[in-house]
Amino acid sequence: MHDNATFPADFLWGAATSAYQVEGSPLADGAGPSIWQRFVHTPGLVRDGHTGDVACDHYRRYREDVALMQQLGLGAYRFSVSWSRVLPQGRGAVNAAGLGFYDRLVDSLLEHGIQPLVTLFHWDLPAALDDRGGWLNPDVAHWFAEYAEIMFRKLDDRVTRWTTLNEPWVVSDGGYLHGALAPGHRNRFEAPIASHNLLRAHGAAVTAYRATGKHQIGIVVNLEPQTPASDSPADVAAARRVDAYMNRQYLDPVFLGSYPEEEMTEIFGEAWPTWPQEDLRLISQPIDFVGINYYTRSVRRHDQTAWPLYAAVVRQPGATYTETGWEVYPKAFTEILVWVKERYGNPPMYVMENGAAFYDPPVAQEGRVRDPLRVSYLRDHLRALRDAIGQGVQLRGYMAWSLLDNLEWSLGFSKRFGIVHVDFATQERTPKDSARYYARVIASGGAVLDEPLP
Repeated sequence: MHDNATFPADFLWGAATSAYQVEGSPLADGAGPSIWQRFVHTPGLVRDGHTGDVACDHYRRYREDVALMQQLGLGAYRFSVSWSRVLPQGRGAVNAAGLGFYDRLVDSLLEHGIQPLVTLFHWDLPAALDDRGGWLNPDVAHWFAEYAEIMFRKLDDRVTRWTTLNEPWVVSDGGYLHGALAPGHRNRFEAPIASHNLLRAHGAAVTAYRATGKHQIGIVVNLEPQTPASDSPADVAAARRVDAYMNRQYLDPVFLGSYPEEEMTEIFGEAWPTWPQEDLRLISQPIDFVGINYYTRSVRRHDQTAWPLYAAVVRQPGATYTETGWEVYPKAFTEILVWVKERYGNPPMYVMENGAAFYDPPVAQEGRVRDPLRVSYLRDHLRALRDAIGQGVQLRGYMAWSLLDNLEWSLGFSKRFGIVHVDFATQERTPKDSARYYARVIASGGAVLDEPLP
């Protein structure tokens, strides 16, 4: 521990969600379908046939949810905008009702003393744009900038922190390489193109923001430290490849203006293109902060059967694993934040997601949900965060993932990440013990992190 490390007085304590996971009513009031609307309604792709048709009904219950945030003492709410709610065709005519929803949500947050942190894209590409190639179409960067500009013009008078994309790695890896996520493609040649166009879209939106916006804009990446299972050259190389693929592929172009070419060529072979310098100039223009999502680390060994990275995850004996099979390892949280500081010149950072899925009952018992594993996960990760601050990381805020139990993408409602329990049959919200603990952390400015858990 760094005894001198404390959270800054203006540190933003908040929680996060994303549009398709919580809103429900995906086609209401003139909205167009997204690729996730299509994906969940394709038989066999989502566990138990679950969809986001209702989800947490946040579209209709947002006032109740904002009041709940205020009760917990949250200072910020990170949410995403459904692109196809605002632009049913992805471009062209604006759907006033869809835009109006986010207008009211922002006003409601501000009325309750909660700062809105807006993410423009959290995986739910308009289906109409997917029909035109989606992230494989080079024009997508221009489409995204058009959409971003509409949002900036509407909300930048009240929203002071914007992010362009959430986790481009997941979009590319899940959506274009392995097919487990929308749009469900499996193609080694498509994945690098999707990744690159996502980053070009980010750059185009930053350009648009510099022309019209008055505040701050950044990008959100999920980072996963990669540790070799042994010091054998093969294991070390395997961990290095995954690190390049997951972490450096997205941050190097943004901050350094180049890709980790050696590893990317090793992974993708002939499927890795040569990119024009003008693209990298667009991608690497200055941003105001970077958002970091951290859940776990991976220990890797070389595995000749694990195409295309040839790296398998090695489970750690004695470690705690979450319901999604992720090792609980707070120390790597400190390490990855310090790594970003050292590699990329210590940019201002926000943790935009951090949390865990553990088993919770479908129905709260007498108004309470005991989730001791999540409470201890929160405490240990917030301590790790404080250690990073003690090592000079410019950390400005922390958003717990997630405010509400919600649709965990292709896993449906089978995994609960919320600090607030949702009974999906009745939509009743019950703050879990983790929410109550987090409220105490916030109220004390982090001081309770040193007390024994109740």
